[in-house]
Amino acid sequence: MNIYAIRAIYKFEMARTQRTLLQSVVYPVLSTSLYFVIFGSAIGSQINEVDGIAYAAFIVPGLIMLSLLTQSVSNASFAIYFPRFNGTIYELLSAPVAYYEVVIAYVGAAATKSVLIGLLILATAYFFVDLNIQHPLIMLGFLILTAVSFSLFGFILGIWADNFEKLQLVPLLVVTPLTFLGGTFYSISMLPPFWQNLSLLNPVVYLISGFRWSFYGEGDVSILASLGMTLGFLAICLAVVAWIFRTGYRLKP
Repeated sequence: MNIYAIRAIYKFEMARTQRTLLQSVVYPVLSTSLYFVIFGSAIGSQINEVDGIAYAAFIVPGLIMLSLLTQSVSNASFAIYFPRFNGTIYELLSAPVAYYEVVIAYVGAAATKSVLIGLLILATAYFFVDLNIQHPLIMLGFLILTAVSFSLFGFILGIWADNFEKLQLVPLLVVTPLTFLGGTFYSISMLPPFWQNLSLLNPVVYLISGFRWSFYGEGDVSILASLGMTLGFLAICLAVVAWIFRTGYRLKP
């Protein structure tokens, strides 16, 4: 494995975050803090508890996951799209660097950024609500696993998109709506039976439920189902990335 190549690409991507610190870090943390104020304080004061958990604390895992998913997808998609856009991707492909090394570097950098933002949001949440994480190691594991899975998804999106509109289409019209409908601000047990069953078709429900379980030991679905769904999504993304590099889809002129 070419460690030097992976390190070079990884450091380049992390350095790009420092140049866009306001957009990459400050904005997602600040916008999520506003959710804490609006939903946690204003609306939370009108709602007693959800599944025995104070509403302000109940929404914390969902808000972290909301930011984690969107940031993972956008970081990875933009990272691989710009080399394709300006043509430098061909220099990378002709270099003595294996395809899996390119994926490790780009996805690793995107996942690192997303996990750091997720931890910053978690630290910010302590200023607004009282939190007691029951399973911190499982929480961290879910955080990393989800970040890697959706960074891979963003990597695929960045290769598929051939313009900026397509690059933003899936996050805006698919990822964000599924996250809002995935139990970020509510438990699906609060819904009528028909909508509960329909919500179980939303894969984000399993991600948020598993992450919330690591906080409070309670979730809409079992922790094993959440873990299985996350690993399944990761496996699908890995298979698609392998197919892309094997066929040269959108990479070769």
